[in-house]
Amino acid sequence: MPLVKSAGKKGEKSRQTRQRITQAAYDLFVEQGYGATTLQRIAERAGVAVQTIYFAFGNKPSLLKEVVDVAIAGDDEPIPTLQRAWFRDALAADTAEAHLRAHVHGTCQVLRRVAPIMDVLRGAGEQDPSIAGLWPQDVDPRIVVQTTAARSLMGKPGAHTGLSEQDAADVLYGILSPELYLLFVRERGWTPDRWEAWAYDTLRTHLLA
Repeated sequence: MPLVKSAGKKGEKSRQTRQRITQAAYDLFVEQGYGATTLQRIAERAGVAVQTIYFAFGNKPSLLKEVVDVAIAGDDEPIPTLQRAWFRDALAADTAEAHLRAHVHGTCQVLRRVAPIMDVLRGAGEQDPSIAGLWPQDVDPRIVVQTTAARSLMGKPGAHTGLSEQDAADVLYGILSPELYLLFVRERGWTPDRWEAWAYDTLRTHLLA
């Protein structure tokens, strides 16, 4: 059960409390893992009573969902990726090159937040199969995002004329994946900026004329 989103100071205080809890949970999940992180520890890190967490999120799996959703979005506004300003600005670019550069940059910002929590989510799913049910869907939302981007990008001046939209979407999906990001940034010690430059250069050779 979420904290009541009322107007004025009370509503803003409730939102700030949710944000503190979510950030504390993100940090502890990444540091300790899902199973080893207790709600009591999260409450202590956030500076709230554990009952506040139950009142705001209901249970630990629901809190994990909030953590993942906020990491993807960058905030707690209920705005899907396809309607986010960075994604819409990329779609509005006049050329394929400008679109690709903006899309890679925006995606990299998402990956910086999301990649650290992916292992946590995987581990949580192994411990509790019901975790997967928190995101009921028939289609991977990442492929929806990359297909939308590819459809727009491949119709602009400067795009590779011999590549289908579906193949372009698959290339975007693979290169801009959290798994590949973690391989380079965490395992090989690359900086996020270096990875972003590499991802753009790699995608440019495949997607641009």
